[in-house]
Amino acid sequence: MMRPVDKGAAPVAMYANYATALPDLEQRLGRYCSYCERYIATNLAVEHVQAKSLVPALALTWSNFLLACVNCNSCKGHSPVTVADYLWPDCDNTLRAFEYRTGGVVAPHPALAAPVRAKAEASAALVGLDRVPGAATPPTQSDLRWLKRFETWRKANDALRRLSQNDTVELREQIVDTAIATGLFSIWWTVFAADGNMRARLRAAFVGTCSNSFDASGNLQARPGGQL
Repeated sequence: MMRPVDKGAAPVAMYANYATALPDLEQRLGRYCSYCERYIATNLAVEHVQAKSLVPALALTWSNFLLACVNCNSCKGHSPVTVADYLWPDCDNTLRAFEYRTGGVVAPHPALAAPVRAKAEASAALVGLDRVPGAATPPTQSDLRWLKRFETWRKANDALRRLSQNDTVELREQIVDTAIATGLFSIWWTVFAADGNMRARLRAAFVGTCSNSFDASGNLQARPGGQL
């Protein structure tokens, strides 16, 4: 999974320097990597969907910006990107594209049709979300994204267990606070699949989560204008 986000309209017509877009992006999307979803306290960067070195005309354009951690940014690098060949958190309902599994594994959702599945696989590979120990391309020693997913999966399941034993508003609020501080929205969303109230709280708490990716009951739906 990958949280679908809505950046909104461009705050300014054009940025003089792309780095100055960082405060606007953080205000709209929170301090989360748009790809791996981790909360990043420092060194969160303005990420160019299409690399500025390859498409300089988009180097200062809001529509070409996302947020990325050092690991996702490094994996993506200056790779040439044909936008339609991938799924993007600011365009598609990427919660429908991926699923999280025990052990920090991110995989394309098994229900995807073959063409969309290929795009999901390409998207995961582009930023290295498919890199786990034992994979064909394992993570580097400095790439602990898989470990953070593993730890957060355990943390979310522990929270679910505690809530089942003592269901209070205060505990629900505390779980949301923990999720916000940790990031990885999709893991919390997955673990609390049977709890509509918690899912609604999570959607409301994570700034920038795309409302058009959910129907009136909070179920996932195709995003208007997106591929999924």
